[in-house]
Amino acid sequence: MCKGGRWVFAIGAAVTLLWLTPLSAAEKGQIDRGEALLKENCARCHAIGKEGESPHPEAPPFRTLSSKYPIEDLAESLAEGIFSGHPDMPVFVFSPQDVTAIIEYLESIQETPAPSLDSPKDL
Repeated sequence: MCKGGRWVFAIGAAVTLLWLTPLSAAEKGQIDRGEALLKENCARCHAIGKEGESPHPEAPPFRTLSSKYPIEDLAESLAEGIFSGHPDMPVFVFSPQDVTAIIEYLESIQETPAPSLDSPKDL
């Protein structure tokens, strides 16, 4: 490779790294924000991390939610208010920005991938 080609390659690589780094930091910031929101609002009953039991025996650990349904399906409920049949669960309503952060955090801690809507159900 000629000297000019090396410079072009080096500059291209540097620009690419600079462009990708803020995206990763932004994603990490969203995940951290989601975790903080869940700690503040949900941790008194639910296990919100990758391990541990829920303090409330009837509250599912958040890391297992994708075994029941796709995490992104929670977005509407988080924005409009989660209502549970359980009398101990308060109603929560989050802003669109908070919903995005919570969904990103929840997706980052799941043990099992969400079930596919296209896969046949067990009979």
